[in-house]
Amino acid sequence: MKKISLPMQILGALVLGVIVGLICYFGDFAGLTESYLKPFGDIFVNLLKFIVVPVVLLSMIDGILSMNDMRKVGAVGVKTVLYFLCTTAIACVIGLIFANIFKGAGLFPVLDPAGAEYEAKEFSGFMSTLVSIFPTNMWESFRTANMLQVIVISLFFGGSILAAGEKAKACRDFVSSAYAVIEQLMGFIISLAPIGVFTYMAWVVATQGSEILVSLLLVIVCAYLGYIVHAVLVYSLSAKIFVNMSPLEFFKGAFAAMMFAFTSTSSAATLPVSKECAKELGAEDDIAAFVLPLGSTINMDGTAIYQCVATVFLASCANINLTITQMIIVVVTATLASIGTAGVSGAGMIMLAMVLEALGIPVAYIGLIVAVDRIFDMGRTCLNVTGDIACSVCVTKWEGKRK
Repeated sequence: MKKISLPMQILGALVLGVIVGLICYFGDFAGLTESYLKPFGDIFVNLLKFIVVPVVLLSMIDGILSMNDMRKVGAVGVKTVLYFLCTTAIACVIGLIFANIFKGAGLFPVLDPAGAEYEAKEFSGFMSTLVSIFPTNMWESFRTANMLQVIVISLFFGGSILAAGEKAKACRDFVSSAYAVIEQLMGFIISLAPIGVFTYMAWVVATQGSEILVSLLLVIVCAYLGYIVHAVLVYSLSAKIFVNMSPLEFFKGAFAAMMFAFTSTSSAATLPVSKECAKELGAEDDIAAFVLPLGSTINMDGTAIYQCVATVFLASCANINLTITQMIIVVVTATLASIGTAGVSGAGMIMLAMVLEALGIPVAYIGLIVAVDRIFDMGRTCLNVTGDIACSVCVTKWEGKRK
């Protein structure tokens, strides 16, 4: 018998997880998924987080060495950042359009914000964020999995090895050998993905069936419509226009990473799966090794759509009608805020707090939707990861290396 492919295993695990979750929810067994299923999902995600830093560090250095030219690294970096900034701005516009359509049609529920509480982490400003990108202790960056700092460390080491020339041959060989080992370990961990998807999906379905989920259903629908439209209009069309790849081929190739991102809600943890999907779609290893880790840190299209929908909804709860100027502020703030936000579960709440602060909307209102943030997070992370893969394929084409 032909072996079942990983994407099909993940899809089967997703469906089975939904079925088990519904049974547990209606049978009042949600506690069982929390106690006995979710821990296995946590173990799988822990394994992914354990391997993320060495994968990013070694894959980026290996990618830089494969390019063998820092000017090319700079060219790929510029194309990648411009792609992400443009798609994030488009995502904000799409999010605002859908949010205002729903609000204008009276579809957004009006909730009482009394008692809503959320303590946002303080944003210290652009210059402070810029300074924090550069590490003071390499091991601390690895310990905390600060992805921007790990990327900077990779760039420094990769560039330095190139500059050292023949004297750095031992370092080149070590990076190549160590990355081969990490790839084998990564393959083993990825093979466990169906287990992680099943356990997490069963837990989410079993525990999210609360009254607030029903009352916020239309807000969730609005956000997911934005996610779907953005994926179809921006990602599949960019793959079609720039790479001459059909939307069906693109989504089929990216499916495994999309499903895992949907259940794990972590673009950083999905990196190993994203790399395999990008390779399957024709992205060159060196370019994917550079684009995907960078994208997991700065590409937040799904988060941008979520912010716009949530901002319009929370503004209506606060009896605030956003002006055109304020909506432009949302687009600019959300786009810039995406730079430096970690690709981990829940990071969108920090960015939303920044947007609300810029508009003068009480940040405590986030407490109205924090209970269902996991539902939003699943879709926005899936979209973020899809964008990373699309970018790696497009940049490969622009660099003239697609086979």
